[in-house]
Amino acid sequence: MPYERSYEIEQRLKAVLRCIATGSYSTPQIAEELGVSVPTVSRNVLALRERGHAIRSEKRGDGWRYVLEGTTGAEKDTPQPRKGAHA
Repeated sequence: MPYERSYEIEQRLKAVLRCIATGSYSTPQIAEELGVSVPTVSRNVLALRERGHAIRSEKRGDGWRYVLEGTTGAEKDTPQPRKGAHA
């Protein structure tokens, strides 16, 4: 399939976004969950930010977590990107 790699990347971006939407995953935890490297997760988060998703890092008691602004955890299955956002 000629577009298989692109499809895999899109699916991983969606999975990363789902993990971030829960507010419970750090970069290493997302990497472990998805079976990819920490740098891959970092690149995916950057790509999602470039697409307009309001992703920030937040210090929690046990470490850092990604947070998707405008959501309160897992209550949104498919977070929508901010309009006109540039990170």
